[in-house]
Amino acid sequence: MKTLKETIRVERLTTGYTGRNGSKVAVTGSLSASLHGGELTCLLGPNGAGKSTLLRTLSGFLPPLDGEIFIEGKRLSAHTPAELAKVIGVVLTERLHLNNMTVEELVGLGRSPYTGFWGRLSGEDRRIVNRSMELVRVEGMRGRMVSTLSDGERQKVMIAKALAQETPVIFLDEPTAFLDYPSKVEIMQLLLSLAHGEGKTVFLSTHDLELSLQIADRIWLVDKSKGVVTGTPEDLSLAGEMGRFFEREGVVFDLDAGLFRIDSRPEREIGVTGEGARLNMVRKALFRCGIRATDQAGAAGMIEVKPDSYTYKGHTVLTIEELLSLIE
Repeated sequence: MKTLKETIRVERLTTGYTGRNGSKVAVTGSLSASLHGGELTCLLGPNGAGKSTLLRTLSGFLPPLDGEIFIEGKRLSAHTPAELAKVIGVVLTERLHLNNMTVEELVGLGRSPYTGFWGRLSGEDRRIVNRSMELVRVEGMRGRMVSTLSDGERQKVMIAKALAQETPVIFLDEPTAFLDYPSKVEIMQLLLSLAHGEGKTVFLSTHDLELSLQIADRIWLVDKSKGVVTGTPEDLSLAGEMGRFFEREGVVFDLDAGLFRIDSRPEREIGVTGEGARLNMVRKALFRCGIRATDQAGAAGMIEVKPDSYTYKGHTVLTIEELLSLIE
């Protein structure tokens, strides 16, 4: 593995806000960590843990209560807004009301830090806009009005806009919110390819635990009471941190699978024999019904899973639904 360039470093960072009476209210505290070019990092935590506050502080939208943030070795506070716009691209969850605009025009807004007051795109600007659309695979919709886009298409266009900004760092707040599962996967894989292929530092907050554990290079876990820990998904899993942050009654972290699962405690057992995907699906269905599948026949008998059918107590059926109806 090659050494990755550090782009963001935080030292003893405390995030929060100022209350109505002027008092400082801390949300996350004393974080020291780094983000690197060429990595996709996911910020995970329960609702109200302070993910958005941390992300907005790193973006420069909120001042830190304490500590320092460095971008490519320079303090965040030392950047002017114009300088910051050339270093960090931000994609927020809020819908922008830009309906009277084409996709190409919206992506072109990413060139605003470079085009001056009138915002006229040069030939080079247009080349960058075109390449950004091609990287995100939205070049075929360049003439469509933004109002006609689906949620997934709109999110991809906003990512293309951030790419056109040509910043080394891209921050995203819940980029997969409100998307169906295939679109979530597509967006996450797109962000991973931009990190690995373009050398971008991609940092996003999300509630999609399962996708993050499968796709992210690095994870930041945040919780008001547990603090902040960082590491690869595998190291955090082996250290018990995933379970410590997210396990609740009815939900456990399966270390063998590296994913979360429903914690059901079956009170009954039944023997199952067979192999392959059909066997696994029978086990899953039984588990959902409160029955544990074992390798040995018990008082409830034995299910035989065949290539095209299921046999139980002398009855042969073709579907798992029919099989379940045989089990008392």
